[in-house]
Amino acid sequence: MDYKKILEMQKDYVIKLRRDFHANPELSWKEFRTSKRIKEELENMGISYVEMAGTGVVGTINGNLPGKTIALRGDMDALEVTEKNEIEYKSQNPGVMHACGHDGHTAMLLGAARALNEVKDKINGSIKLIFQPAEEMVQGAKKMIEEGVLEGVDGILGIHLWSDMKTGKISVDPGPRMASGDHVIIDIIGKGGHGSMPHQGVDAIVAASDLVMNTQSIISREINPLDPVVFTIGEIKAGTRFNVMAGEVHLEGTTRCFDPEIRAKLPHIIERYAHYAASTYRAEARLKYIHGTPPTINHERCSSLAKETVLSMVGEGGLINLEKTTGSEDMAYYLEKIPGLIAFVGSGNDEKEANFPHHHPKFNLDEDSLAIGTELYFKFAIDFLGKF
Repeated sequence: MDYKKILEMQKDYVIKLRRDFHANPELSWKEFRTSKRIKEELENMGISYVEMAGTGVVGTINGNLPGKTIALRGDMDALEVTEKNEIEYKSQNPGVMHACGHDGHTAMLLGAARALNEVKDKINGSIKLIFQPAEEMVQGAKKMIEEGVLEGVDGILGIHLWSDMKTGKISVDPGPRMASGDHVIIDIIGKGGHGSMPHQGVDAIVAASDLVMNTQSIISREINPLDPVVFTIGEIKAGTRFNVMAGEVHLEGTTRCFDPEIRAKLPHIIERYAHYAASTYRAEARLKYIHGTPPTINHERCSSLAKETVLSMVGEGGLINLEKTTGSEDMAYYLEKIPGLIAFVGSGNDEKEANFPHHHPKFNLDEDSLAIGTELYFKFAIDFLGKF
């Protein structure tokens, strides 16, 4: 079946949509206009949909005959970033910007939906279109799963446009792709006193300093050096005056890793270090470990199938291996439940100044990447329904 012409017809449509979304960015759980526009487009296509997780939208395309169900996921929220690009579709919402490419993800998924809807009589099975809110808060996927978005779904594909890769390159590597992201809160409780007479108090800052320095040995001495782990303390609050001994210290940080078994051990290891450091200086430690996003792990068979899809699109030169990243993605929640993958689609182009990192005020996409992402959504859905 020749889909080239159908896909070519989506290019201008997707670019126009992406620019509309870019000019009107909305923060997590506030994607009201974006949600409204998605529903309008699906209605124009004659695709039925349901609302989910507040601002989320889930459309369904049913093929000619019953079969498996593939889900295609695109996130749609923006960030609290003030845009510094001087472009005609610059953000019209002060302090809010699509600085991570979610405007492109939403537009590509709508373009793929329009193309798939045109050929639905030639495919067996169903395609579920997941327009997901609140990825930047790593909450949207979990909420949609709780509301039943994966019921009856056999597999899923998510795409992340990636500025660190050149346009025309795609990565669908199997295994761990993005790290877990957990939140660590530690309070050290000592006893305040005069800075000139430290023996009368319990210096919480000294205990906290010991904790910060020595917890790095968790990585160097308790974890296999072949397994990447990050533990970073990013916030410390302590003290009121230069000559007053601090009686309390509040620390917050994050852990990142790719192995669920290591992730399960980290709270116990950090708690042991916290209590040891505190007790050494006659203080107390209180730990709160908040599990955030699990690691994003691509399913072996889905990645293999996606590799065939990518090779048919861009050939050997376009398929690349991309090193996993310690950033987090709530696509991980879907991949914990069902087979699937997240694909990285290159959107970087130095000549077009589409070379700033994600979350940067001058982040932008090479819009040629949008056609590639649209095609990947489209072709993988058809390949999955026919081969998986």
